[in-house]
Amino acid sequence: MEQPKNNFKLVADKKNARMLLPNMLTLIGVCIGLTSIRFALSGEFHLAIIAIIFAALIDGLDGRIARLIKGTSKVGKELDSLTDMISFGVAPAFIMYFWKLNTFGRFGWLLCLVYVICVALRLARFNISSNQEPSWRDNFFEGVPSPAGGILVLTPLIISLSGFDYIKINYDIMVPIFFIVTSFLLISKFPTYSFKKIVIQRKATIFLLFAIVLFFGLLLIYTFNVIAISSIIYLSLIPISFFHYQKMKKIHENDKIQDEDDLEDVL
Repeated sequence: MEQPKNNFKLVADKKNARMLLPNMLTLIGVCIGLTSIRFALSGEFHLAIIAIIFAALIDGLDGRIARLIKGTSKVGKELDSLTDMISFGVAPAFIMYFWKLNTFGRFGWLLCLVYVICVALRLARFNISSNQEPSWRDNFFEGVPSPAGGILVLTPLIISLSGFDYIKINYDIMVPIFFIVTSFLLISKFPTYSFKKIVIQRKATIFLLFAIVLFFGLLLIYTFNVIAISSIIYLSLIPISFFHYQKMKKIHENDKIQDEDDLEDVL
């Protein structure tokens, strides 16, 4: 008697198996982002910030892992955008609202709405952007990416948790300014460094490893101080990235004109 075939498969094929890990990481990011809101509701803002940082680390890993194991997919791309919307759009807005913006009344809630809308527009523009851009532009984002935007709007809270009391800070002024500036940077076409194609010479590898270990060591000991300083450094890099972009653009435009002139001479 012929035995019935077992058509049940846990994973349909190798492609789906490769897609499983990065998509699971993305879903973990969703859970962490939502959990940060729960921490903020209970007044545990330090845990809410740590949750957002973990979500940002996962966001940086899932895409790279997907490309490394050839597990990229359209579902993963859309899922990643949904995760970014929750973890770096909705969650930071709620955290800051529960911490400070609720004292502003309707204006505070308006700032939250504007910020979340700008994150949504930033993600929508990223999803429909063309991949036919020149390779040198891979070194730059168009506007501030949503993970960086989420951490930037949280910077006033991070500074308050870091214990930087050397100068008196008026958070009633600082928080709205950070919300407005970050919202603008999200939807702007201001070039910012993507850090995608950093070339490290072999001789400098040991120094890079030392710097990474030192950074994470300091992050474990002086968590909020390191995050606050990192946010300030990132902000200071934005005008530098703008001038660097303009310089690169001018160089490649001149090269293109030269190539066209050479082609005309040949013809």
